Amino acid sequence: MSNYSKQTNWGQFIPLVTVFFFWGFVAASNDILIPVFKKAFNLTQTESMLVQICFYVAYTVGSLIYMFISKGLKQDLINKIGYKNGLITGLLISAAGTLLFYPAANMGSFPLMISGLFIVGLGFSLQQIVANPLAIEVGPVETGSQRLTMAGGINNLGTTIGPLIVSFAIFGSATAATTEVSVESVKIPYLILGAAFVLVAIMLKFSSLPTVTPTNTESTDDATPGEHRKSALSYPQLIMGMIAIFVYVGVEVSTASNLPAYMEKDLHFETKDVAPYISLYWASMMIGRWTGAVDAFDFSAGFKKILRFLAPYLAFGVFLLVNAIAKHDLTPFYVYGLIIIVMIICDVMSKGNPARMLLIFSTAGIIALLTGMFTKGMVSVYAFTSVGLFCSTLWPCIFALAINGLGKHTNQGSGLLIMMIMGGGIISLLQGYIADLTTIHASYIVGVFCFAYLAFYAVRVSGILKSQGIDLDKLTKGSGH
Repeated sequence: MSNYSKQTNWGQFIPLVTVFFFWGFVAASNDILIPVFKKAFNLTQTESMLVQICFYVAYTVGSLIYMFISKGLKQDLINKIGYKNGLITGLLISAAGTLLFYPAANMGSFPLMISGLFIVGLGFSLQQIVANPLAIEVGPVETGSQRLTMAGGINNLGTTIGPLIVSFAIFGSATAATTEVSVESVKIPYLILGAAFVLVAIMLKFSSLPTVTPTNTESTDDATPGEHRKSALSYPQLIMGMIAIFVYVGVEVSTASNLPAYMEKDLHFETKDVAPYISLYWASMMIGRWTGAVDAFDFSAGFKKILRFLAPYLAFGVFLLVNAIAKHDLTPFYVYGLIIIVMIICDVMSKGNPARMLLIFSTAGIIALLTGMFTKGMVSVYAFTSVGLFCSTLWPCIFALAINGLGKHTNQGSGLLIMMIMGGGIISLLQGYIADLTTIHASYIVGVFCFAYLAFYAVRVSGILKSQGIDLDKLTKGSGH
């Protein structure tokens, strides 16, 4: 991709990251809707996962629509309408989806509720196709993955706040005595969210984001180390990367989606008391991504080393702050500061190589899940929650590895990767089904297999890229989406 300058264009990047915030807000809020809908509509654990199915499969449907339209136009849709218009269109589609929450809540209709989430997801799919490559495009390629990391940190600010706000809207304050489930109380926060989508669309209209996409027409045989091929699907790193995105989003989402049911059934938590732990899971993603975002700044090497240790605890402090504002008891969370040290060690061990980071963090994810499965009580909760720490770095690692060397096929490759976000819904449904057959505790074996594939991909893709003349040790790592 072409660079606009030798420095990151912050005037373009800052408006862009607002959409990353909304993706996180809605995705994490779904984890609160799941137990609420399960009680209100008397659903099984498998049926309650339809929330995630509708939301995440919308990414696939949206990506397919995007590809069909591009094929009909005989031109990439984003290249035709431009980055800015693509983002604005996606936001307006999502805003339309939030409008369905009003009649759905009034009618007490579960199908209409999840239809609204599906439309929100359709809008997000278009936003994702545009925003991920654009985050790389608004500055030097060498620090592109770090900008994705920083955008991921903003995304996870949304995931940290989302569950708390939606929980407050449904149950009231943390000290409220009520445990009653009110589906009608969901409509107001989602209508406000829809209004926010429209406001951001207006803001982007007047922002300095490029109206016209700088199309990459370079051939990969002479412009990049990769080989020249006819389509994105000719590259094994992309095909395997698509599966990697599928299982990565799957384990990230399903771990959190099934956590409320585990805490309610096995640990006897009230639904309203689960929100801080869901917030901690998604804050763990923020902790890891803030750490990885350090390299996006033009600081000295020595100062960056200091920030690698400070950034995760600053993010942890944000989590503690928002939960303090929500009047939750913070005492159970202080011990989590020790677990963060493990993530920092993994980050240092990666030495800037995205494949090495993917291998190390996937292995740590397996250990975290197995620890959760073979322990009980709060130890298991912290183990499952720490999966967020080890997922935090994986999106840009996979994304950067999968599109590396694609040259003029990069936009097509990006669309195919976004399509595989449907794994968040399908893996969650699979884990919910296994939970109904066995126990929720045992169902986390699904995530172990997901991480095992990611570790395999990390090893295999290194050889694939090396055979194409791409040296991963010369690439700057990516550590968050």
